Amino acid sequence: MSAGAVVTGIGVVAPNGAGVKDFWAAIRTGRNAIGPVTRFDASLHPARLAGEIQGFDPAEHLPGRLIPQTDRMTQIALVAADQALTDAGVELDEIPPYDRGVVTAVASGGTEFGQNELRKLWSEGGTHVSAYQSFAWFYAVNSGQISVRHGLRGPADALIGDQAGGLDALGHARRQIRRGGKVVFTGGVEASVCSWGWAARLSTSLLSTSDEPGRAYLPFDSAARGCVPGEGGALMIIEDERAARARGARTLYGRIAGHGSTLDPRPGSGRAPGLRRAVEIALADAGSHPGEVDVVFADAAGTKRSDREEADAITAVFGPRGVPVTAPKTMIGRLSAGGAPVDVVAALLAMREGLIPPTTNVELSSEYALDLVTGRARPLSVRTALVLARGYGGFNSAVVLKAVD
Repeated sequence: MSAGAVVTGIGVVAPNGAGVKDFWAAIRTGRNAIGPVTRFDASLHPARLAGEIQGFDPAEHLPGRLIPQTDRMTQIALVAADQALTDAGVELDEIPPYDRGVVTAVASGGTEFGQNELRKLWSEGGTHVSAYQSFAWFYAVNSGQISVRHGLRGPADALIGDQAGGLDALGHARRQIRRGGKVVFTGGVEASVCSWGWAARLSTSLLSTSDEPGRAYLPFDSAARGCVPGEGGALMIIEDERAARARGARTLYGRIAGHGSTLDPRPGSGRAPGLRRAVEIALADAGSHPGEVDVVFADAAGTKRSDREEADAITAVFGPRGVPVTAPKTMIGRLSAGGAPVDVVAALLAMREGLIPPTTNVELSSEYALDLVTGRARPLSVRTALVLARGYGGFNSAVVLKAVD
């Protein structure tokens, strides 16, 4: 029987840092990475800011043959997976291939690759479209490419739920461990800062139109006006805790102790959103009560309605100002399926240092009864953390993380 799923390796490629050391150095000090879009000409669009990964060159990390076959999203995912495996110190050759699995989340697929091939189709004809288009755009491509690169023959899954999908991937990976899997790569990466991806994002009417990087993404602030998109994400290695200890794993970052997911009712139904229920399911799954939670990493959509719904759910479970809440994603933007895994990484590192990273730029509105960590990081022993994520279309997900002694 499984002793529980623990995170033993982390790979993160975010707008404000790549790798555990650089990412945490940026997050703990509130380093902003939101700026004008540079990956395409966004000057004629109403939203013109993004959290972009600057200086990422896949040729420095991946074999040359892989680069023309893959979207930027997959290239980042492969690099993050390599980081996580190195960090975990797992020797995959010592694990039966069918006991190695992968679960990733994705929201939009290989958007930039698909955009470029569609341009060739309409301007030059079908014979100029790359054969790799057949899979490079596909939602499951990250799971597939990670499986091929690392010889994984066990379950390979891909979940789609926008921001919430990143937490659902961790929950599903935990099930794989409970069913006997030895090692699972899990997380999510997104990279759709391109003309086609931008058009899709604009159609939601959820993007901030501010041109001020420090005032564009302000969840729980009276000046909230939408979010800023970003790119990147995180991949983690999870293992059975007993097996990880037996092999002498260098670091047990934390245990994935509980998971809950729900779907909101139809708009206009008059019924309550499903986020509170997702939190309650996750806490029950972890065997925890609200008083044990030391910090909540909020979804922080940055719109009046969603901020109101999330604040109501947190207050209903924990009481007014009953638990510290933070949203460090204000430094990097919302990364869709990559966002929640990055929050999980931040929560695990907060446990390790005893420091809650800040929600930068935000002045908490008096209409929310939250203990929001703003301004600078707050020193605090963190033994249990709750991470929340909501996705466009009504997806809600919650994960409980616990420290491992």
